[in-house]
Amino acid sequence: MPRTATIRDLRNRFPTVRKLVETDGEVLLSEGGKIRYRLALHTPVAARVAPAVDYWARLTSYQPTAISARQAQSLHEENRGDR
Repeated sequence: MPRTATIRDLRNRFPTVRKLVETDGEVLLSEGGKIRYRLALHTPVAARVAPAVDYWARLTSYQPTAISARQAQSLHEENRGDR
């Protein structure tokens, strides 16, 4: 169970309250006899690493499949016309 302290304790005896937070992990702060705040130990969140993007795979997924050499030759002949 977390320990409790008053706002006055936090203001006047901060080192003591800090030790309580470090040992217990959290301290409940009371004001006017009622618990109003929770003081918790800060734990930094590890930096998220974004996955590497394979741009070539993404580009080729949008492109249609390549035509065969035979189809390419046929298209070339068709575009040449009568010369």
